[in-house]
Amino acid sequence: MRNRMKVLRAERDWTQADLAERVGISRQAILSIEKYKYTPSLELAFKIAKVFDKSINDIFEYKEDTYYE
Repeated sequence: MRNRMKVLRAERDWTQADLAERVGISRQAILSIEKYKYTPSLELAFKIAKVFDKSINDIFEYKEDTYYE
């Protein structure tokens, strides 16, 4: 799942720690989400969207894997 969190943070001049505090999670969790190592729960995605005053679809985009066996 792709996301625009880093871009949205930069537009607001927020650090990962700033966003983490606003959402109520660790800075490491924000880092993991931004680097696509962790997909947030639906509840967390809603919290992130609320903090940015955006819809979930404005922040997160689902991309299916293009590799098939």
